[in-house]
Amino acid sequence: MPRLTTGLLLHGEYQGGGFTRPRYLARRGDGQVVQLTLLLHLVAESIDGVRDTGDIAHRVSDRYGREVSADNVDHLIERKLRPMGITAPPDGDGHPVDAPRSDLLLALAGRRVLLRERQVARVARSLAWLHHPWVVAVVLTAAVALDVWLFALHGAMGPVLQVLDRPVLLLAVFGLTVVSLLFHEFGHASACHYGGARPGPIGCGLYVLWPSLYTDVTDVYRIGRAGRLRTDLGGVYFNVVFILGLAGGYALTGRPLFLAAVLVAHVEIVEQLMPVVRLDGYFILGDLAGVPDLFGKIRPTLLSMLPGRPVRPEVADLKRSARAVVTGWVLTMVPLLAAELGYVLWHLPRILSTAVRSLSAQAGDTLTAFSDGEFAAGAVGVIGAFTLLCPLVGGAYLAARTVARLLRRILARPAPRRRAHAASHRPKPTAPHAPAEQRPDPVRTLRRSS
Repeated sequence: MPRLTTGLLLHGEYQGGGFTRPRYLARRGDGQVVQLTLLLHLVAESIDGVRDTGDIAHRVSDRYGREVSADNVDHLIERKLRPMGITAPPDGDGHPVDAPRSDLLLALAGRRVLLRERQVARVARSLAWLHHPWVVAVVLTAAVALDVWLFALHGAMGPVLQVLDRPVLLLAVFGLTVVSLLFHEFGHASACHYGGARPGPIGCGLYVLWPSLYTDVTDVYRIGRAGRLRTDLGGVYFNVVFILGLAGGYALTGRPLFLAAVLVAHVEIVEQLMPVVRLDGYFILGDLAGVPDLFGKIRPTLLSMLPGRPVRPEVADLKRSARAVVTGWVLTMVPLLAAELGYVLWHLPRILSTAVRSLSAQAGDTLTAFSDGEFAAGAVGVIGAFTLLCPLVGGAYLAARTVARLLRRILARPAPRRRAHAASHRPKPTAPHAPAEQRPDPVRTLRRSS
C-alpha cells in the first residue's frame, strides 16, 4: 500500500500566489517545503496507508473531475511523489530516500537552535496582542512622533558622539542591540502565531559574511497572504516597539546611550527592508508578488529575455503582475550584486591587507587595554576584532562553497561523447497516460531574518 513519508504535512493551496495555476504545498519531515500541482496534491491527500492504488484512483477521479486510473496513480507515485520525498519506498522505514534538498549558496550555514519550538510558542503567544490593529496604530503613531522629535528637534548625532567617547556606554549600546535582534525574531514568531500558524525554533547561523539569527516560520505558507505579510513585517514592527521602549528608558534616566541605541535600531530597520538578499525585504517582496522563491526565478527570467529564446515555463506560469515584479527585481538585483562582487574582487588584495593590519592593531590595543585594567575598552576591542574577523572567515567560507559547487557540477557532468552515446541507446520508458501537469519549482526551507 502507498504511504506518505514520516512527518509529512500537506499545507493545501498556496493562497495569494502569483501563479496562473494553483500551487499546493507539502512540508517534509526534514523541513523542506515543495510545491505540488493539484493532481499530485490530490493523490498525496488520498494516501493513508490503507487505500490501494485503485481506491486512490477512484477518490482522485471524483475530486479532479477527470478519469484517473490505478496505473496513472502508480506512475505518479513512482515518478513524481517518491523522487520528491512525498511518498515512502515500499520496503523503507518511512523516510525519503535520496530526496532532493535545496542547496542554496546564499543560505544560512551552521544553524544552531537557541530556543526550541515550545519555548518560542510560549513567548509568541504572550506577545501576540501587540499585533492587534489598534495596538499597531498606536505604536506607529508614537514612533512617528518620536522620530520627528529626535531627528528634527533634538538631534540624533549628539548622543552617538557622547557614547563613542566612553567604552562602557559602547558596551551598553552593543548589549541593547543584541537584545533588539532577539526581540526582532520574536516579532516574526508572534506574528506567525497571531495569523494562525505555528512558529518553529529560533536559532543562529552564518549568513553570507556575518552571524545571524533566524526564526523558522515556514508554517505561514499554509495561511493567506495577509498573514504571511504580517509575519514578514513582524520583525521590523517589533524593532519599532523596542525603539519606543528605548525612548522610555531615555525619558526615565536621561542617559544618551538609549538614544544612540535608537539610531542603531533605525539602521537595522533600513537594512532589513532591503530586498537584495534574504532579509525581511526579500520575503516582503516575494509575498507581495505571490512568488515564494525569487532567487529561483533569476535564471529562467534571464534566459527568457534572450533574443530568440522562448519564455521558460517557470516564467510563463506567472501572472502578469507577478512577472513584472520578478523581472524588475531581477534586473535590479543582478547588476547590483554583480557590481558589488566585481568591486570586492578587484580590490580584494587591498581589502585583505587593510583588514589584516587593522586586525593586528586591534588585537594589540585590546591586549594593552586588558593589561592596563581597562576592561571595558578591552571588551570593546574584542567586539571590534570580531567584526573585522567575521567578513574574512565568512568570505573564505563562501568562496570555498562556491568552488565546491563548481567542482561538483563539473565532475557530475559526463563527457559529451559518452552522453551522446548513452542517449542514443537509452530505451524510452513506457508509462500509462496520466493527465498533464507541470513540474513545480521547490520552495526553500526557512523564512529567516537577520
